[in-house]
Amino acid sequence: MELKVENIFKSFGEKEVLKDISITAHGGAALGLLGRNGAGKTTTIRIIMGVFFPDKGKVLVDGKQIDRNNIRIGYMPEERGLYPKIKICDQLAYLAQLRGMSSKESQKACDKWLERMSMSEYKNKKLETLSKGNQQKIQLAATLMCNPQIIILDEPFSGLDPVNAMLLKDVIKEMIAGGAVVLFSSHQMNYIEEFCESIAIINQGKIAVDGRISDIKRSYPRDRIAVTSKDFEKISPFVLQKMPDDITDVKNDGENTVVIKMKSPDFKNRLFAELSQQDFDIDCFKVCEPSLNDIFVQYTEVGV
Repeated sequence: MELKVENIFKSFGEKEVLKDISITAHGGAALGLLGRNGAGKTTTIRIIMGVFFPDKGKVLVDGKQIDRNNIRIGYMPEERGLYPKIKICDQLAYLAQLRGMSSKESQKACDKWLERMSMSEYKNKKLETLSKGNQQKIQLAATLMCNPQIIILDEPFSGLDPVNAMLLKDVIKEMIAGGAVVLFSSHQMNYIEEFCESIAIINQGKIAVDGRISDIKRSYPRDRIAVTSKDFEKISPFVLQKMPDDITDVKNDGENTVVIKMKSPDFKNRLFAELSQQDFDIDCFKVCEPSLNDIFVQYTEVGV
């Protein structure tokens, strides 16, 4: 399945929120939808879901206008939307039936997902009696009850302890492996890098950059090399003496690492050869790439 948001414009009154937004997500993969607060992420998500309709543009599934009566969408909002004083089993079944499941199907799905979330013992408890982390697990169960083809996750790991985070990771990876289209919105860049091959960064209602994370990183200058070695203090004077015309800067970067800046990326093979010929105990030799956090900051600064 391919989900495509194509040339979307959306205004509220005189405020233009989305300005020609286009993104594409594929089944069996996760797309990271990133942006600062107010950039237009939530409006884009609501247009995909049919809560809002665009002023211009289309939402397509496999090249055709989306038919939300026949496409199952699961949405986990950042602001959780369950009922604190209602039994968990009752509200999960109710939400599933709103999406077209029969009473029998909804009860079966409820038991399945509560078991998968290790929450079966809380089936007849009210939501308000659960910890925040367990409420989060129930929210994800509600999102997945209808076996959605498109899954939209907004800050799914907020407030989770490491054990519950690992459980949610496994569940999300299972859904991706099962062929679902997953849109993943988070300010926690480590999760974006773990789940998503591709990203789209929205800034001031426009797509600032999109594509595969690896391709975006490779588009930056590759003229800095990080060398990690217990002999790092010997490496700095050696490379400055051996390649004085090819290197512009050498500095220690902590944790036994030296960062070497070259005049050209073309010199990295020579640098590797020179170091390999010495009796240095080298643990790692790699090109310094920007972190996803660095990329996010660059493309979401005011005025970019």
